[in-house]
Amino acid sequence: MAATRRPVTLAAAVATAVTLGATALTLPALAADSGSAAAAPKLELTDGTLDWGLKESFRTYVTGPAVGKIEATDGARQAADNGVFTFTDGKGTYDTGTHATDTAFKGGVRFSSPAHRFDITVADVKVRTEGTNGAIRADVSLNGAVQNDIDLAKLDLTGIRPGQGEGGAMTFKDIPATLTADGAKAFNGMYKEGDKLDPATLSVKAGGAVTETPKPTGTPKPTETPKPTATPKPTETAEPTGSPTTTPKPTGTSGGGKPTGEVHDGSLAWGVKESFRRYIESGGGATLSGGAKKNGNGYDFPYAKGEVESDAKKLTASFGGAVRFQYKAHGIDIKLSDIKVAANGSKGTLTVDVTSPKGKNDDVKFATLDLAKASYTARNDVVVLDKVPAAFTAAGAKQFASDDAPSSYKKGDAMDPVTVALSVAEGAKLPSGSTGGSTGGSADSGSTGGGSAALGGGGSVGGGTGGSLASTGASVPTGALLGAAGAIAAAGAGAVFVARRRAS
Repeated sequence: MAATRRPVTLAAAVATAVTLGATALTLPALAADSGSAAAAPKLELTDGTLDWGLKESFRTYVTGPAVGKIEATDGARQAADNGVFTFTDGKGTYDTGTHATDTAFKGGVRFSSPAHRFDITVADVKVRTEGTNGAIRADVSLNGAVQNDIDLAKLDLTGIRPGQGEGGAMTFKDIPATLTADGAKAFNGMYKEGDKLDPATLSVKAGGAVTETPKPTGTPKPTETPKPTATPKPTETAEPTGSPTTTPKPTGTSGGGKPTGEVHDGSLAWGVKESFRRYIESGGGATLSGGAKKNGNGYDFPYAKGEVESDAKKLTASFGGAVRFQYKAHGIDIKLSDIKVAANGSKGTLTVDVTSPKGKNDDVKFATLDLAKASYTARNDVVVLDKVPAAFTAAGAKQFASDDAPSSYKKGDAMDPVTVALSVAEGAKLPSGSTGGSTGGSADSGSTGGGSAALGGGGSVGGGTGGSLASTGASVPTGALLGAAGAIAAAGAGAVFVARRRAS
């Protein structure tokens, strides 16, 4: 009867390549018996490469609908036309007793999209195999949260036959790969365990035996710490002679400019953050009240009160109205109201009241304003701070945190610019696109949502990946949101980011 042949695995091919030469790659290696496995030597694996694209549809999604970018770093490289990645300089070992391999590679890959608010990095890639099983292990960072040394992909080497590459390298082409549970978690649930990934191609060279570091024969006695010499006495501080120098008086009073005039009317034009608005509109809406109205670039908030000192380059102003963002399917409900602007020279602050189902936070310093290019001079009896750059403060970013995850916004992240208009004469005309009037007007409760403005067919996720939005107490944990890319199936295998329901 013919002898039954065992399937050739990576470890088997390494063993035969070392013992019989590179021409005998297809011969099976017989496992060592249990009595010699413990003493079996390890062999070096060198000059390794791993060609793996992770998932083609995901790459297509990142550079397409997500308007993002892919960066290969630290020794990794990407093939042309958004191709697969090559991780280089692989070094590892082959255990001749267990036939297990372990190889580490240089390089990492970063996937990022400011529009859809995600930043994912895969680094410190390793491949381990034993028999017909294996895994690709890596460190995966999702918006700053790192999972170290997780099995990202499961490898199936059943039926994989080795070929011969350059310089006698052993090449294992197109090894089937599937996503692990930890891998699904690392990508925040956009894929599920068992989903098919791109196949991996592994190439290694067999080297010499690994030299074991000898164990120490004994524990050396610690060297005695010399006793300290006598502690020197501190030098006495000489007493001051004479009376202290008097504090110089200020040479002038800053901010002493006269007011340009009494403020009669005004408005604030601000869109909060465009990508967040579009995300909300993909499945929810923004409701305006208290005289706030929609304009082409966001919202106009009505004037309440203010003061202007043009000579001193100072102003303060308060505005009425409110905007409430709701996305019930994703459990989002956050309202911004009582907006105040304080400007002094080249710097300023935007303050708001923030309301969510968790409660109300009054006078949150929400954004910093860059007024370096602003003019405080009245033109046609109107002072206009036009399109002032705004950025999140730490307190403002914190308002978008939830019980499930920290905010995906951080201090310094750009927001929509702010335009403040204040008239200093009765009847002065405010700029077009801005709304005047006081807060005493009737409420405008119209909704601006509806989903028609979904970016890339699925909604731009300015509201934060990882669902770092205001907690609402709804059954959908905002910590599971990574975007509303609802039309990604057209780009490949459908990397649709959805809100996953929390277990009761």
